[in-house]
Amino acid sequence: MAHFTLRSLTLTGFLLLAGCSGLPDMADETVGWSAQKLYTEAKESMGDGAWDRAIKMFEKLEARYPYGRYAQQAQLEVAYAYYKSNEQASAVAACERFIKLHPNHPNVDYAYYLKGLAYFNEDLGFLGTLSNQDLSERDPKAARESFETFRTLSQRFPDSKYTPDALKRMRYLVNALASYEVHVARYYLKRGAYVAAANRAQATVKDFPNSPAAEEALFVMAKSYDALNMPELRDDADRVMRKNFPNSRYLGLGLPDDKARAPWWKMW
Repeated sequence: MAHFTLRSLTLTGFLLLAGCSGLPDMADETVGWSAQKLYTEAKESMGDGAWDRAIKMFEKLEARYPYGRYAQQAQLEVAYAYYKSNEQASAVAACERFIKLHPNHPNVDYAYYLKGLAYFNEDLGFLGTLSNQDLSERDPKAARESFETFRTLSQRFPDSKYTPDALKRMRYLVNALASYEVHVARYYLKRGAYVAAANRAQATVKDFPNSPAAEEALFVMAKSYDALNMPELRDDADRVMRKNFPNSRYLGLGLPDDKARAPWWKMW
């Protein structure tokens, strides 16, 4: 009896193991779907804010139906889905791929615009963590990339409906980049690195002459040259500053304390 029971248990265990090993994986609901069906489902997911599901649907669509208008549109739509899900690097990569594959597509201007937005938002997230950090070794690369992308859009597609907003963002970016440069110049000045401070401030004035940050940059130049015992360059910087900013707060008060000023990136 015991022998029979042992054999029965052994047989039962074998059957259970065999049954488990034969269990099918979770079924893919999209098997057999047409390109149109996949595209429609992806768009509905986007409408519901289900960005991850939309991305999966677009990727399946392109993998199964790599040719045709649905595949092209999926390549562009997935970039937007990445952008909305805060995957900015993936959004940029998707936009660049679309631009490379379809340089003459009627919606390629939108691909440039979306790429610029993705870089723009990437830098916003990056800058928001820096208010109390040393920025002397940091470079807001994303802001520069965003500016260059928007500039390409405005030059190649001046009549695009996306160009006016791109131009506005370019103005913000110019001011932000100038503020970054003068922030670093001020950092060097306060730490006694006067040559580095003067060079950085001079570059700010040269590259961003019409930005609000040029005022402080001239003041940093004058202070740096004064510390370096270079009176001619100091007086030149002071003269230019007084001529262009006769009522400058820096003339009477000097550099404000960093704790009293808003973080440089908050101009965004």
